[in-house]
Amino acid sequence: MDPKLYKFDTLSLHGGQRPDAETGARAVPIYQTTSYVFQDSDHAAALFNLEQGGHIYSRISNPTVAVLEERIAALEGGTGAVATASGQSALFASILTLMGQGNHIVASASLYGGSVNLFKHTLPRFGIETTFVNPRKPEEFRQAIRSETRLCFGEIIGNPGLEILDVPVVAEVAHEAGLPLMIDATFNTPYLCRALELGADLVSHSVTKWMGGHGVALGGVVVEGGRFDWESKGNFPTLTEPYAGYHGINFFEEFGPQAFSMRMRSEAMRDLGPAMSPQNAFYLLQGLETLPIRMERHMTNTQKLLEFLQAREEVAWVAHPSLPEHPDYELATRILPKGAGSIVSFGVRGGREAGAAFINSVQLASHLANVGDAKTLVIHPASTTHAQMDSETMKQAGLTEDMIRISVGLEDANDLIADLKQALRKAAKVMGQDTQTGGKK
Repeated sequence: MDPKLYKFDTLSLHGGQRPDAETGARAVPIYQTTSYVFQDSDHAAALFNLEQGGHIYSRISNPTVAVLEERIAALEGGTGAVATASGQSALFASILTLMGQGNHIVASASLYGGSVNLFKHTLPRFGIETTFVNPRKPEEFRQAIRSETRLCFGEIIGNPGLEILDVPVVAEVAHEAGLPLMIDATFNTPYLCRALELGADLVSHSVTKWMGGHGVALGGVVVEGGRFDWESKGNFPTLTEPYAGYHGINFFEEFGPQAFSMRMRSEAMRDLGPAMSPQNAFYLLQGLETLPIRMERHMTNTQKLLEFLQAREEVAWVAHPSLPEHPDYELATRILPKGAGSIVSFGVRGGREAGAAFINSVQLASHLANVGDAKTLVIHPASTTHAQMDSETMKQAGLTEDMIRISVGLEDANDLIADLKQALRKAAKVMGQDTQTGGKK
């Protein structure tokens, strides 16, 4: 189906798929197969030479996974997408598709801890260096760009500090230098913001999170915008020079607005093998079908919890881009008009000890390392998801020792509030605080 003819809610249900022509099945079939029969030797040769579309082996492509790719590309407004086994593998495969030894990345310092670890510790082993900059200072992106820089990278909603990246401005900086901007849009999903429309060239997601939404399947995806000129500066030979791995093919000449996604599929998926399973693709498709409805509820519940937390004496501070006192409030209002995500950060009075007591006292909320689930989740990032960071890196990422991160779920808001209230009271008792008033003085 043509994504230009349909609205977001319709695409979330129908994008990339029609009822099965042979059986009439309405749901997307799970093609639980490793390989596919060729029509004849000429057909096989055409597939292997990238002269004809089709499936060869499920490490490279699979019909169930292909529906997920097409649907997410439609939701983001992209020209193509490649799904992978996880969000991390999507990011790693993207980087290796674009660059190699001696190249450089400029990245926001406010990133998921796993991404920071990849940039800071793993990629240098491949000869790829990264400079981290303040996401609130786009000029730092410009100052950090070198002759060997090949990518600018950031998150629209920083994890866990909730800084908002001014994507249009950073995109302009990147494009002036002849560089693509890649955005991790996991925290906002295309429902809240389509990064490609703001100027990004590549968009990645951990589909595990809000897009899947039920905590049952890992998955990642990279969506290509199709507008970046890979050729003019001569800085992306993987896309513009003959590739011996496929008989000297030039991906930019052959595939134009899908040059990146075709190279990633033809090389990274083939050689590295981070394939998404068709079963996981099926689960993630079920999540996408309800994405618009769930995101509305996420936003409603988030607002109610913000009002509750702001009124509690046990809470030292609350951070969310929708709050007028947040440094990025105006920017968030402009680029995230439907809401600034369902992650809330706050500090419990009494610091790390009180925070631990709170975490240990929640009953309805789940204490685990994930976000974007239908169920409410809580964690203490400094001792878990970002524990590998040193103190300076933690500071750059907007992390404090007392920070509690809540991924607001879809439960009845009153039940959530009751759970947080009892946990805060127990935390206060541990610290010897009087909470009889239940509100700020």
